Amino acid sequence: MDLTTSQFMKMPLNGTLEDYFNILVFMCVAFGISFLLLLLSFWRGPRKPDAEKLSPYECGFEAFSDARIKFDVRFYLIAILFIIFDLEIAFLFPWAICLKDIGLYGFFSMILFLIFLTVGFIYEWRKGALEWE
Repeated sequence: MDLTTSQFMKMPLNGTLEDYFNILVFMCVAFGISFLLLLLSFWRGPRKPDAEKLSPYECGFEAFSDARIKFDVRFYLIAILFIIFDLEIAFLFPWAICLKDIGLYGFFSMILFLIFLTVGFIYEWRKGALEWE
């Protein structure tokens, strides 16, 4: 029986559990393999911590036990700067793709957006937020 897409879409669903049995088997196999691989990695994985693995990685200071330690404000400034320029790139790609469709209004709107971001970047630069001592 050869069905076209429109004929297939009009077919009624009988709603029995037999229709979902293949999906159930697939999900059980997927979860079983995932669980097995997780257990295998814990069981066979190397556990040799050394000084290099226990050293501070991205935060720049030693690990601490109290969660109420004061952070340097420069961490927040760098994070905000990253978010701003990440957001800029997220807007820049769709803008470049549909530039022909949006015309001069869209072009100058994006130029204004880039000017605001550049002014913010210059402000952070002048305030010394990018200097790390």
